[in-house]
Amino acid sequence: MKRTLIRGGYIVSVDAAVGDFPVGDLLVVGDRIAEIAPHIEAAADEAIDARNMIVMPGLINAHLHTWQTGLRSIGGGWTGPDYHKIMHGNLGTRFLPDDNYIGTLLGALEQLNGGVTTLFDWCHDITDIDYAHRSVDALEEAGIRAVFGHGSAKPLAGEGDVPFTHKPHPRARLEALRKGRFASDDRLVTLAAAILGPQFSTPEVVEHDFRMVKDLDLLSSSHAARRPADRVSPEGFFIPARLGLLNAKHNVVHGNYLSDEELKLIVDCGASVTVTANIELHVHPADPVTGRLRALGAMPSLGVDSIPAANSDLFNEMRLAMLYQRSIEHRVNHNAGCGPLTVLPVPSRDVLEWATIGGARALCMEDQIGSLTPGKKADIILIDGLALNMFPVHDPVHTTVQQANFSNVDTVLVDGVVRKRGGKLLYDDNTLTQRREALRTSVTRIIEESGYRPVPAGALS
Repeated sequence: MKRTLIRGGYIVSVDAAVGDFPVGDLLVVGDRIAEIAPHIEAAADEAIDARNMIVMPGLINAHLHTWQTGLRSIGGGWTGPDYHKIMHGNLGTRFLPDDNYIGTLLGALEQLNGGVTTLFDWCHDITDIDYAHRSVDALEEAGIRAVFGHGSAKPLAGEGDVPFTHKPHPRARLEALRKGRFASDDRLVTLAAAILGPQFSTPEVVEHDFRMVKDLDLLSSSHAARRPADRVSPEGFFIPARLGLLNAKHNVVHGNYLSDEELKLIVDCGASVTVTANIELHVHPADPVTGRLRALGAMPSLGVDSIPAANSDLFNEMRLAMLYQRSIEHRVNHNAGCGPLTVLPVPSRDVLEWATIGGARALCMEDQIGSLTPGKKADIILIDGLALNMFPVHDPVHTTVQQANFSNVDTVLVDGVVRKRGGKLLYDDNTLTQRREALRTSVTRIIEESGYRPVPAGALS
């Protein structure tokens, strides 16, 4: 097995038992972290000079619709209803399997480049199993660790059509993937079910979908972004909870309009909640649930969600989630007539945990990833502390959360394999040029077929 020695970095382990090392070494053997110490004497096949670098676990993007990458910022002016009408009712219906492949590939490479070593790819335009296979082909080609969330398309229903809210998740398709390509969970890309959930489906569909994922022993995830009056199943997550089907293998995304009682139920059942602050502040009046989760003793995870409307840099997502929650807590304190807070709310270290350990918990992978812990997978990033927007580094956690961006990521290892070195993604330049052209061709066709005119003529040429 290959032995890689990372030398002399400032190690931020995100593991209280391991702690941090102002100067430390980390030994990787094969795909695992073997040792972390102030100094390690060991033979190595490769040595990585980490002086002036922050060494930390790779970030975990717990929610991304990666297939939409080629439509970057097309929805920067959309409302929530606009997104559903234009994306799912029009643009999304024009995608073919190869469009999923090219969008997912460029999106996964972008995430790797930005220090994300694990991605929950929530793929919800699937109408045929070929869409799923091509999306997974892309994730595997990129070399990122990923959970592929098999979803279903959500077109607008025509007169006499059965709406998607009344359609159970296509079990036959999911089962074929589970028994075929994903028969083993011991692989870099694993399978999950991106189900509708109680806010977007009838009680009968809710029960079908939750029983299905239990039968197939899969992680599942669902959106919870509808106002109470718009929910298809008003009982919400009380339905799967009553059936004994709501547990740690379910992930809830958003949750802004959940009542305190329903949010507590979700937490008490062990399910996780992913906050996507950028999108939630973009289209929702209700606050992200970050603070409410913390009050319940739960740790949120973070996701980017939808690149057509959101910034795709997870460092940006960390900052936005932190600053908005800080603002809430300052205002609550002020409106209560109290003086200035004596301790700044929402510490930077907590936010870093949301993007690492929190994501690992959401994906039921905390025993494998999320921290630099001997025995865990070697998913590691090195951040350049000499970059002008980083230097000088007085506190690596504050600096990472409040200053860093994707361009500061110098080195990325996934499963012990170096995927980025010296600030350059290790993906063939000529191939990347070809893939960019393929993405341009893909989205140009999709937009032309849709009749939607988001940009001035010629902007895509």
